Amino acid sequence: MAQVNDRAVIERLMRTKGTWAIVGLTTNEWRSAYDVALYVRDRMGMEIIPVNLPGDDVHGEKGYRSLAEIPAEKHPIDVVECFVNSQKVGPVIDQAIAVGAKAIWLQLGVFDDAAVARARAAGLDVVVNSCPAREGWHFGL
Repeated sequence: MAQVNDRAVIERLMRTKGTWAIVGLTTNEWRSAYDVALYVRDRMGMEIIPVNLPGDDVHGEKGYRSLAEIPAEKHPIDVVECFVNSQKVGPVIDQAIAVGAKAIWLQLGVFDDAAVARARAAGLDVVVNSCPAREGWHFGL
């Protein structure tokens, strides 16, 4: 099923200051997550939290191995941005729901209709097949 993004939701997520957990953000400068994370932090003004399998710090920000490891009392998660392939995004979305995230953002080419339906049923805002760095020009960011 094709997902249609709500432009008002995209703009609200991009303009409302908050914490973005970026799943799949690593120290690999060749991956798109590396530069997009800088855009989210430096251009949009968000706090970013790298989430990657080894729990590596990225861009001077403390990294974690999973969303569940992020201390909720210190860093309530507003948006979980997913830079993982479609076959692996379902469990990430389930973790986002479990930790009380407010929204999920699936990067370009990332799809999982069943997991998106679970997120929507849990009350999360959802953006699919989109990139904040590409969306930013629409909103002057």
